[in-house]
Amino acid sequence: MERAVVDESKRIKAARIFTESARRAALTVLAATYQGEKGWVSDPESQITRSDVRRRDVAWYIVSIDGQPAGVLRTLFDPPVRQYLEYGLQFTDPSIDIERFLSGTRIAEVGRFAVVPEHRGNLMLAAALMRAATREMVLRGYTHVITDVFEDDPHSPLGFHTRVMGFKQIATHDHGELNCVSRRITLVLDLKHSYQRLKRSGNWLFRYLTAQWPETFHRRFAT
Repeated sequence: MERAVVDESKRIKAARIFTESARRAALTVLAATYQGEKGWVSDPESQITRSDVRRRDVAWYIVSIDGQPAGVLRTLFDPPVRQYLEYGLQFTDPSIDIERFLSGTRIAEVGRFAVVPEHRGNLMLAAALMRAATREMVLRGYTHVITDVFEDDPHSPLGFHTRVMGFKQIATHDHGELNCVSRRITLVLDLKHSYQRLKRSGNWLFRYLTAQWPETFHRRFAT
């Protein structure tokens, strides 16, 4: 697998979107997935606006294979997490103290995670997006990730998120930003715990995700 990772990574490039040309490339991915395939949005342009590429609180990433756009991911830094409460969350564990959780963490929200259908079986595309986004989260001092997945989506990353990365399900809700009738499952990831979990497993994903980290990042998460 290690050899395959090295060879495949030569074809795959992921980076944060800062230019109009990269934004337009991202729109082709959203048009193919969130609009054409899923029907979750009617206008991809509304998802990643021109102003997004200049904002500090929003980061969009694009991954390409052999120079062709193949996937996107959006991160919101310090999102209005209390907005989730307006969605009618049903907490998996009723004892969760949401106010205490919010006061003791720095949260980034991951969403609009998509890979075009013809390349969806290529795990390296998703991994490259995750590596780019995670590095920026850690660089900026974030401690947790929150995300929603759709219960009925045949391409849901729920299993990967929970079994491999260590996301924990905290709630469900029936409404959100996207045009989908499926129930949403809200997941939270403790980045430090995920780092230690992946390192203990000896998984190639740990080495790939942290390959570009300076030693200061490793020390921060090791203990």
